[in-house]
Amino acid sequence: MTTEAEDAFRAELKRWRDVRGRSQSALAREVGYGPSYVSKVEGGTQRPSEAFALAADRVLQAGGSIAHAHRELSAGRGAVPRQQASEPGAPHESSLIVRHEDTRLHFDGAVYRATQRRELYNDSPDPITRYLIRISVDRYPGDPERSNEHYRANPLTWEEIDLTATVDGEPIGWKIQHDRDAFKELWLLFENAHGRYPLYPGESVWLEYSYTVGADKWGTWFQRAVRLPTERLSVQLDFPSALAPKVWGTETTMTAAALPFRTAITRTEGPGRTLFAWSTDDPPLHARYRLEWKFRSSNTEEETTDTMTATASEKMRSVGMVQEGDPILEKPAQRFTLPDEAEDARRVVAELGSAAERAAEVHVFGKGMGVAAPQIGIDRAAAIVRTPEGETLTLLNPRIIEESTETDEQYEGCLSFFDVRGMVPRPMAISVEHQDIDGTVRITMFERGMARLVAHEVDHLHGLLYRARMRPGVQPIPVSQYKGTGSQWQYGGGK
Repeated sequence: MTTEAEDAFRAELKRWRDVRGRSQSALAREVGYGPSYVSKVEGGTQRPSEAFALAADRVLQAGGSIAHAHRELSAGRGAVPRQQASEPGAPHESSLIVRHEDTRLHFDGAVYRATQRRELYNDSPDPITRYLIRISVDRYPGDPERSNEHYRANPLTWEEIDLTATVDGEPIGWKIQHDRDAFKELWLLFENAHGRYPLYPGESVWLEYSYTVGADKWGTWFQRAVRLPTERLSVQLDFPSALAPKVWGTETTMTAAALPFRTAITRTEGPGRTLFAWSTDDPPLHARYRLEWKFRSSNTEEETTDTMTATASEKMRSVGMVQEGDPILEKPAQRFTLPDEAEDARRVVAELGSAAERAAEVHVFGKGMGVAAPQIGIDRAAAIVRTPEGETLTLLNPRIIEESTETDEQYEGCLSFFDVRGMVPRPMAISVEHQDIDGTVRITMFERGMARLVAHEVDHLHGLLYRARMRPGVQPIPVSQYKGTGSQWQYGGGK
């Protein structure tokens, strides 16, 4: 009789074999074990070794899931029971359930090939005969005007996409829903010229589709939005090692909070290739998971500055920050109508989180940091603030409704003119009215450093830069003269 932990390990191993399309014998060869070893492990007659678990996790690019299941097995613990979305009669927001969604993105230095596999389960009383997919690209994240202009001149075409799709290995066709310059939406039809392949109630099927986009149209990011009940989500990025890739991830939840991934992205080096793998269980509906990367040895035509000699403002411009002089920084941002525009708000917050990650790659923010939507070219009333400790605050439709009479004056920097620092007086405490994603109005009080960070971003959403807050006759100083980079603001009383 097997334990729950043993059952959980075997299920995890088999799940990843299915996702990667490996037979038992093929996996055994790749991990260096005998042909019968995997069969015995999955059959419950062979206890897996730690070396086998680690090797299987690496070969199957499981993002640490198989290794974690083995640690639980070794510790004598079982997996925490979770409600199975596939149980007949269990309530769901959708009749279609994604048991596992796995994406592999391969880049050869010029072209990206995305392959997405989904194990779908029909939890409805009716057969399902089609599935909606979207292909969306953005070459210049954080610079929508530049991206729109680029795609107007160079639209994404069906010929270059070279789409293929199958259901359980059987080729299927599709019907176009929307065809735009940088966005394609289509129904994959569970049929072809030889027959129809409906997904009947209580059945599951592997749906796979693959498409190609050149680096001139892709952009260094990949995002998944959870639109259906999903039990497992995994992503694998496969890059040339010569490009010295670096990858990070941002999660935007249903509440619109932007956070780093809760689980680590694993990195594996192979012959000439670097693989990154990440996975998560039971992602909440409407959550967005965004991976971004940069190639540290890449010399693309878009790189206009040498990172060793670029000014601070040039570095911020290179990561998508709109610079002073752009009209979008001089007008009040458009407010969200919540909860009607909840999806738009989540999308904007995801972009802000990604922009903050890019900025953190080129500068150390010892005092914390903030990014407002106009600073990445988006005319909406949203901003995020990150504390020095790494916590993230999301602000939707914020406005300051009360300020303390006590003020102080300290240097601030702005990502939209980062070559200087300005001495700015601010209230020591502020009360801010803002909204949750569901439209709930809240009032939050901030003090000292957080009050300064929040007030700076709220100003951005009202078309003000900190220059307008400086005392008459006081001018910003060059960043070369500023001595506070990397340190926190100083206040009396030990705070």
